Amino acid sequence: MSVITLFSGSYCLSDQLVSMLKEQVRYSVITDEDIVAKAADMSAISKKKIENILINKPSIFNNITHEKERSLAWLKLAMAETLLEADNTLIAGLTGHLVPDEITHVLRVCLIADMGYRLVQAGRETQMSEKEAVSLIHKQDKEKAAWTDTLFGQPDPWSASLYDLVIPVDKIKLEEAVQLVVENLRSEVIRPTGASKKAEHDFVLAAQVEVALTKHGHFVSVSARDGAVTLTIHQNVLLLSRLEEELKSIAGDVDGVVSIETRLGKGFHKTDIYRKYDFETPRLLLVDDEREFVQTLSERLSMRDIDSAVVYDGESALDLMATDDPEVMILDLKMPGIDGFEVLRKTKETRPNVEVVILTGHGSEEDRAVCMGLGAFAYLQKPVDIDELSATLKQAYVKVQDNKAA
Repeated sequence: MSVITLFSGSYCLSDQLVSMLKEQVRYSVITDEDIVAKAADMSAISKKKIENILINKPSIFNNITHEKERSLAWLKLAMAETLLEADNTLIAGLTGHLVPDEITHVLRVCLIADMGYRLVQAGRETQMSEKEAVSLIHKQDKEKAAWTDTLFGQPDPWSASLYDLVIPVDKIKLEEAVQLVVENLRSEVIRPTGASKKAEHDFVLAAQVEVALTKHGHFVSVSARDGAVTLTIHQNVLLLSRLEEELKSIAGDVDGVVSIETRLGKGFHKTDIYRKYDFETPRLLLVDDEREFVQTLSERLSMRDIDSAVVYDGESALDLMATDDPEVMILDLKMPGIDGFEVLRKTKETRPNVEVVILTGHGSEEDRAVCMGLGAFAYLQKPVDIDELSATLKQAYVKVQDNKAA
């Protein structure tokens, strides 16, 4: 049977339409929560982190962990396997966009309405003020725009090019909208064919290859057709032939792959250099109010394959600690507002396994004693020798790994 994907703006009656469709066509409903849960079960990534990808809130350490890219790969595999097993199914939410166009027995539906209508609906469904509702709707629209931009390079999530059917729920009655979906669902164009069912298997194979590549730190576009896999490299590569050999070796180990071709994408001739990522790199946070210094330090560490995230004050560091998971921190002591002593104390109280390296230009032996007493891993002074700092960070990460193993 055909499949329906339903994408909707906030307060565009999607829940009501789904309920009425279930009643009329007897379809089962799969939600974003279902696909996220399946992806989390299949991977080592938490549901929360995968959910954050859907709302465009990747970790500040994404340049190190690449959780966004890895989560997308697992989401595709979760969707591909779900679709292969699905029958008479309605997929509601953002994850329906993961279904490739080649799977033609999918009716892609979008619900839209103007802001005035959505505000009225928000008022009926919640206790929010109009100002709060406007802010929330704009925020959620931006999240949806970021999602379609990531997948398709299309920052307009309501673009008719993404759907078979765009329904303005502020212009027609809900019963008419349901009937419109049902009529389109009966179209010959939407019915499964041998080619469209084969495309489901191609989707599974492409997703399996993409997951296999991400496990080895590679992020390239993957497509498949009858076992023939195409890998598209979108960034410049210093040793292209070596990369192609490695990609083909990894992809070739996936069951069902018959042949592998590599191609160069549109971004290949730009200045960005392709890098294979090492997920054993520590999640390093730099905390210092001297912006020029800390940015330069971050660049110098990156040249030694130590990537980092940066914040410029103690309050931001503590806020980040509550929502993200750094493993090692380089911390300045003298900062306006919450100083380094307080950041160190609170970090060790709430996240004792985070190793903190103090790096200060105004320290003293008394300060050193206080910091080490609070649990700092090391106490260094500016200007610091970059090799000494690099060695200290590696030692701190060894301790992090030892603590995990214990």
